[in-house]
Amino acid sequence: MDFLTIFILLSSIISICILFQTLNPKHQKSGKLPPGPYPIPIVGNILELGQKPHLSLAKLSKTYGPLMYLKLGYLETVVVSSPEIAKDILQKYDHVFSSRSVPGAAMVDEHHKHSMAWLPVENQWRKLRRICKEQLFSLPRLDTSWELRRDKLQKLFEYVSQCCVNGRVVNIGEVAFITSLNLMSATLFSVEFSEYNPDSSQEFKDVFWGVMKCLGSPNFADYFPVLKYVDPQGILHQNKFYFGKLFAIFDGIIDQRLKSRGTQKKNDLLEALLDLNQKPDPELSRDDIKHLLLDLFVAGADTTTGTVEWAMTELLCNPNKLLKARNELKDVVGVNGLIQESDISRLPYLQAVVKETFRFHPVAPFLVPHKANADIEINGYMVPKNAQILVNVWASGRDSNTWSSPDSFMPERFLDRKTDFRGHDFELIPFGAGRRICPGLPLAHRMVHLMLATLICNFEWKLEEGLNPEEMDMSENFGLTLQKAIPLKAFPIKLCASAFIHEDCST
Repeated sequence: MDFLTIFILLSSIISICILFQTLNPKHQKSGKLPPGPYPIPIVGNILELGQKPHLSLAKLSKTYGPLMYLKLGYLETVVVSSPEIAKDILQKYDHVFSSRSVPGAAMVDEHHKHSMAWLPVENQWRKLRRICKEQLFSLPRLDTSWELRRDKLQKLFEYVSQCCVNGRVVNIGEVAFITSLNLMSATLFSVEFSEYNPDSSQEFKDVFWGVMKCLGSPNFADYFPVLKYVDPQGILHQNKFYFGKLFAIFDGIIDQRLKSRGTQKKNDLLEALLDLNQKPDPELSRDDIKHLLLDLFVAGADTTTGTVEWAMTELLCNPNKLLKARNELKDVVGVNGLIQESDISRLPYLQAVVKETFRFHPVAPFLVPHKANADIEINGYMVPKNAQILVNVWASGRDSNTWSSPDSFMPERFLDRKTDFRGHDFELIPFGAGRRICPGLPLAHRMVHLMLATLICNFEWKLEEGLNPEEMDMSENFGLTLQKAIPLKAFPIKLCASAFIHEDCST
């Protein structure tokens, strides 16, 4: 059933809920709410969202301003579309907005009660953040695990090289996904989940994208809580299926590890988590471990993949910028060399390409939704308690008041600009900011630069026959993250030394 049909069938139930809400004095708000479009009875502003809410809300913000109020059925929502107000929300009043607005899809299997992404800022959340930092994302840990990433980059290089020899097209998003997936699985479990062929990775990719889509898609059950028992769009049912697939895999790996621990102990995250679980007074339950692994897998593999694919898409659309990045790599890394992590700081143009990709194609267009813990005045308006807060970083990245030529891909803008993406410069916060900033940022920073450098340093790329760069499809699939609707596919051509100056040479 489509959106309108579901609305007609359920309107009588919803009308009663809304009428009760309207007559209940507890729901009357004091203070001046932020401006926004007039809500239609019952559904409010739901129909304003459209198929691509980040675009729809960016357009509305041009009319109603950078702090905008929407009524999405029962759910009050405040949309932030400027760096200045984002700074108030995520830094100045971080203590008020540090909670999460939890979608129904995240409540499947009580995920929100175990997940670092959705837990409130309390003891369990702090424990999980500490474990992740100490065991995965601290600089010493990342430095000591460099060989693991180097091995995955070497395999990526070898696969693309083989495609050169065989004249085979490369699906950029798929190879980026497989590389990210194997990095995560090797780091967490000391095993690789996939190989570089479509069949071996498609199931994992479908599951991970399914989870992200369920978590990010507008859901009637979130707007009208009474409908969570009906699940009219099937989102909760779908996500239960996806969670079940992942948890079955994790259970099998955990059981196998528990059997082998007496004879062989491995140096990976699962071993550290099981140490905490096997204590006389366990710090983590088995469910805690599985839900944490789900968070790390889904967030780690999906977001890095999207960024690398968008960056490569833009570079293939802008051959002169691709040549600049390749020439810089040639000077630092050399021909047919694999980049080292220590090289990243000496590659300002590559860093600028990554920053521009974060600006132009933020993988999480609304970050992860925040929630107001209390009524609070922002910019002269009252943000009501329990309101969902959407920080539209996609809109901020396209704001002409902040960026010159915002609709053009221009890495050069960052060469003389000190803007960074680590949560201090609010015009560029793809990983969020404040206490809820993405804990995996240090690893993502390394992997995006390393994968992108591996793909552009050693290979020229030719689009499929008859396709010109200006004709490439740039449409998006909307979920909790934005992915290319049409995968980027191109033929790799091995480079020789002279290719860094003019054109490619093939053998």
